[in-house]
Amino acid sequence: MSLFRDTRRDEEPRREPETMDAPRRAWWRERRVIIAAAIVVGLLLIVLLWRSCHGTAAAGEPNVVVSVQVAKVERGAIASEVIAVATLAARREATISPRVAAPIAQMPLLTNRPVHAGDVLAVLESRDLAAQRAEAAAAVTEAETTAHTTANGSVPLTNAQDVKAVRDARGALDNAQKTYERRKVLYDQGGISKKELEASQLAVTQAEDDLRLAEASTSAHRGVTNPGDIRVAEARAQQSRKRLANLDAQLGYTVIRAPFNGMVTQQFQYQGELANPGGKLLTIADTSNLIAKMQLGEETATRLKVGDTVKVVPDDLPGQPFPGTINLVGRAADPQSHSVEVWVLVPNPTGRLRPNGVARVVIAAQAVASAVIVPASAVTLDATNGNSGTVMVVDDKSIAHEVHVTIGVRSGGRMQITSGLKGGETVVIEGNYGLPDGTKVAIPSATSAPAAAAEP
Repeated sequence: MSLFRDTRRDEEPRREPETMDAPRRAWWRERRVIIAAAIVVGLLLIVLLWRSCHGTAAAGEPNVVVSVQVAKVERGAIASEVIAVATLAARREATISPRVAAPIAQMPLLTNRPVHAGDVLAVLESRDLAAQRAEAAAAVTEAETTAHTTANGSVPLTNAQDVKAVRDARGALDNAQKTYERRKVLYDQGGISKKELEASQLAVTQAEDDLRLAEASTSAHRGVTNPGDIRVAEARAQQSRKRLANLDAQLGYTVIRAPFNGMVTQQFQYQGELANPGGKLLTIADTSNLIAKMQLGEETATRLKVGDTVKVVPDDLPGQPFPGTINLVGRAADPQSHSVEVWVLVPNPTGRLRPNGVARVVIAAQAVASAVIVPASAVTLDATNGNSGTVMVVDDKSIAHEVHVTIGVRSGGRMQITSGLKGGETVVIEGNYGLPDGTKVAIPSATSAPAAAAEP
């Protein structure tokens, strides 16, 4: 009995799991059916999708239409742009200094005030100079009067006296000779003594000497003395006139005037202060024309010439270019930086540009007259700084085709195409990145724009 019971105890535990796992086994069988069905459905969908894609591709018609924006390839002028930083300076600028030392009698506040050539800017104290000028004027009158008297009074009077002296000397000589002749006759007749004859002969000699002296004196007066007196008188008159002119000039220096049309940019002294020669008083700048001064590399400078037009964009007025003209290209390069100084003349009639400001000068170089031009957005470059890339050209069936092109001159938002396009084609400028070759595109009617419109 004990052995039988032990055998049943061993069999009962083996039967209990079979009765307890039946529901669980049924659940697992249902789950396997569901998973198998899902796998079959998935495979069917993949097969259908693969057949659909390859079937439409085999038919040759794209099943996707991409909306893009396009532009026409044009022919026109283009030039590469060189941008340089320049400093604006007034074309004409003058720092005014006084020429005489004197207090400033009149001088208003002039900073930022426009002035015209000849306008009075300041008046210096000048009463002492005015007194000296009056004295010099009187001296001029006196010297000129003396010169006139010498030339028209003293000299003619001296000449008349010389003529009379010569005439008197000749008359005395004639009288002495006649007296000598009479006495000689009497002496020969024994009427007078020899001593009286000798006295008459001595009188003739003295008369001859007096005549020679009168003639020599006349010649000396006319040849040396009289002209010398006139020249001395005229020199004194001229000296007095020059002193008067010097004082007039100094008086003129006390009235300070504007040398040219412009604007007072700085005022260093004010009314009541003492102005000294060489000291700064005012600075006037002609702001109607400015000079943009910049340094360029030698290679760029060699392509420029006087008269070339450029664009000047001041930093304080971004987006507002001003036209300029190159009026100086340096002949020598800086020994350190090997750069060349270039000046650009910028008209500034409205005064919007400020002297000593900073601006960027956009220079068009390597100009091409008739080039194939596309917007820069139409080209997908092979490399960022490369000269080759691709464009998507749209044909008359609105199919985009990839075309390899070579890039030439770049100017802002435009590029020159040296090979690959001829001009007149329609290229994609928006939506071309990653666009497959042969894709059908949709072109909105209002988005078509010429290539030139891409220029900033």
